[in-house]
Amino acid sequence: MTKNMRKLKIGIVGCGAIGGSLAKEIVTGLRDSACLAALYDIRPEKSEALSKRLRKNTKFCVASLEALIKKSDLVIESSCAKAAWEIARKSLSSGRKVMVMSVGGMMGHLDELFVLCKKFNAQLYLPSGAISGIDALKAANIAGVQRVTLTTRKHPDAFAGVEYVVKKFKLAGLKKDKVLFAGTAGQAVKYFPQNVNVGAVLGLAGIGMYKTKVRIIASPSVRKNIHEILIESTAAKIFTRTENILHPQNPKTSYLAVLSAIATLKQVLQPIKIGT
Repeated sequence: MTKNMRKLKIGIVGCGAIGGSLAKEIVTGLRDSACLAALYDIRPEKSEALSKRLRKNTKFCVASLEALIKKSDLVIESSCAKAAWEIARKSLSSGRKVMVMSVGGMMGHLDELFVLCKKFNAQLYLPSGAISGIDALKAANIAGVQRVTLTTRKHPDAFAGVEYVVKKFKLAGLKKDKVLFAGTAGQAVKYFPQNVNVGAVLGLAGIGMYKTKVRIIASPSVRKNIHEILIESTAAKIFTRTENILHPQNPKTSYLAVLSAIATLKQVLQPIKIGT
């Protein structure tokens, strides 16, 4: 990086496993072209603890979302689907670049996002997350896609605390695969906000949230988060299978989801863009 190039100032909202991993990468691997400007979490002890782990003599944490936006060029949302839209709305309205990890939280707001980005000359980034094939889906969609189906398999423990599952199923002691859900990506994101952000990414990148089909399976025999995608289009028939290593700090999250966000950050920071 030349001396006259200013580092991109990045703020992170949500200081859990994903936010912590991204913050660490920013202050280490991306430090030549970016800097961590601020951390914010609705639980201040989480942002304070992360700040101390990153750099003992530097306090990154701020007291409000507004304070974080003010200090940042790029705001990364790594909180939850319920909060994601408000974070994105406020950040885009301030002319900031925004990366959203809880992609399901953008459901129902796509038109508003386009308006905000255009009005305030802002940009929104939605990483591919824990799946492969988004590049091929976007390309195939130009010719025409007839069908997109996502089948997700996770260990029953990954669904602990999911209200939709708790009300309908008893997963303790499950011995064989159990289909928890079969429907559209739009419905899946509503019922499984922490488990299938990949369904939202697929829907937004392809034929829409309510044409993209999703099956979610609790499988006691798997120890990885497995996503299989079938795309049928005029240009090609595409099948991908991604077997994800779980994030060591959060079994509901795949490690690849964090790496996908880092790869997206590198795309933002680098002048050469590779891939569709």
